[in-house]
Amino acid sequence: MTVAPEVIVVFAIVVATLALFVTEPIPPDTVALAVLVTLLLVGPVTQTLTDLGLLAGPIQLVTVEQGLSGFANAATLTVLAMFVLSEGVRRTGLVRRLGDWVRQVTGDDESRQLAATIGLVGPTSGFVNNTAAVAILLPMVTELAEQGRTSPSKLLLPLSYASMVGGTLTLIGTSTNVLASDLYARLAPAAVARQFEMFEFTGLGIVLFVIATAYLLTVGRWLTPERIEPRGELTDEYEITEYLTEVVVRENSPLVGQRVEDALRTTPYDLDVVQLIRDDRAFLEPLGAKEIRAGDVFALRTDRDTLLELTDVEGVELVPDATVDDAELETPESGQNLVEIVVAPGTDLIGESLASLSFRQTYDATVLAIRHDGELVRERLDALSLQPGDTLLVEASVDAIGRLDDSREFIVAGEASTETERSEKTVTAVAIVAGVVGLAAVNVAPIVVTALAGSLAMVLTGCLDPPEVYEAIHWDVIFLLAGVIPLGIALQTSGAAVLLAELVADAATVLPPLAILAVFYAVTAALTNVVSNNASVVLMIPVAIQTAVALDTDPLAFAMAVTFAASTAFVTPVGYQTNLFVYGPGGYKFSDYVRVGGPLQLLFALVTPLGVQFFFG
Repeated sequence: MTVAPEVIVVFAIVVATLALFVTEPIPPDTVALAVLVTLLLVGPVTQTLTDLGLLAGPIQLVTVEQGLSGFANAATLTVLAMFVLSEGVRRTGLVRRLGDWVRQVTGDDESRQLAATIGLVGPTSGFVNNTAAVAILLPMVTELAEQGRTSPSKLLLPLSYASMVGGTLTLIGTSTNVLASDLYARLAPAAVARQFEMFEFTGLGIVLFVIATAYLLTVGRWLTPERIEPRGELTDEYEITEYLTEVVVRENSPLVGQRVEDALRTTPYDLDVVQLIRDDRAFLEPLGAKEIRAGDVFALRTDRDTLLELTDVEGVELVPDATVDDAELETPESGQNLVEIVVAPGTDLIGESLASLSFRQTYDATVLAIRHDGELVRERLDALSLQPGDTLLVEASVDAIGRLDDSREFIVAGEASTETERSEKTVTAVAIVAGVVGLAAVNVAPIVVTALAGSLAMVLTGCLDPPEVYEAIHWDVIFLLAGVIPLGIALQTSGAAVLLAELVADAATVLPPLAILAVFYAVTAALTNVVSNNASVVLMIPVAIQTAVALDTDPLAFAMAVTFAASTAFVTPVGYQTNLFVYGPGGYKFSDYVRVGGPLQLLFALVTPLGVQFFFG
């Protein structure tokens, strides 16, 4: 069988793309843009080689218009608008108030806490993008666990899984559904091509949500480990008491007269200044500009060996019987707080260190410990390369924590200040979202139109300020979508999707269509667990549609199998953003996702193809 050069080039690009997504030497959105640029350059480069006599003929994978179509694509703009709508709801404080009510109802009963977490995040994820829903609910669930003396590990993984399944309830629950809808409208045969309807997913989505809920409340609850003891003192949880101590500056110390930031910059020791105590007053960051005086007492994060060297050289001595714990670090009267923050997926901080970021100066906060790859790190923090899901134990003022909470780089895993809540806009924001969903559901206008109109309404009604619109958008997701959409077009136009479909169709001589459907679910689910869910949809939808055509079956059923599989990645922490959100705060290990998510993934692999056949023919 002769394979066209275009197909070989597309397969090479797909393989390289998957390798980069899995190994992540650069962020996924950067990979997507690299794919876009490569697709656009293939034509001019091969034309030049042809003119030089080095190639038999040029290879054109996508036109410039097709390559750039991802930026103006309905799916990209819909997802962008949904981020804005989600932020408008978040700013009203509605979810926080729901959390307060949940705490009153559940108390310290773990079963009720788990049921409430699943019951709240599932339906919410159907109407507020599920990634945003977890980011919003993570602090509430962490507080719920702390106040109920429950290990957060028992609640956070179910939070992620329930949000994924909840995202399958409607078209707008996840960017995967929106993207799949657009791909199906463009790639399916003309007789059946159309956008998916708002509640087309709902029937099967409800079935899967009920199954997932039953699993998480029974077998899943038993399998979910208690990686973190029920919340008590954060210093105990992070085991940093032995790394915290107080020293006093002696009269003859060479540090006297220096600014704190200069002393820290020139010191060769692994230490951080947590706070300064002077004349019975405690000072937090920013401390850099303060001049060190004799008699100043510094609370330090360092180890004992470093401390002994420091007292010998730098003219400081231990404060007798000094201990530093939550009682000193978290004192509302002085505006101090000890809090966990999670490095968000897709942030520009990935791969950076605290030193390269000048974290202390930038955020006016001190990092005391980091939960990284399931391990606690309490030494050499400045040199550690940050990764998505890392959880930082931070000591900072209320204002600094508020800025961290507003930042797109971090998620504060605890209740942050609510001073900026616009509770008076709650009804307005909810009505706008309801209008977006309702108008799209009755086909008054396409979802992209109603979502953009809803985003504008959020600003015009004061639910969001104009600058907050730009802050609300997950630009990494937008560029990821814009970059991978042309790859789906190339798969289709080059004939690569048809070739793969023919190979799959050949297997139909020994397998019935339902089994082929199950294969597509399994392959997509496996792919999604190691690369982006959106990338797996782009790669698999064209093949699924062509396979359905070759088998003379309904393309919609195959497209739905792929879409549901791409929205349910339970087996790895990297398969879905929500899994990364809870990785650090839950103290999980990679194996925990296999242990808890593996049986659920197998259960869905059996149920989803049967459900697709029942609901979609």
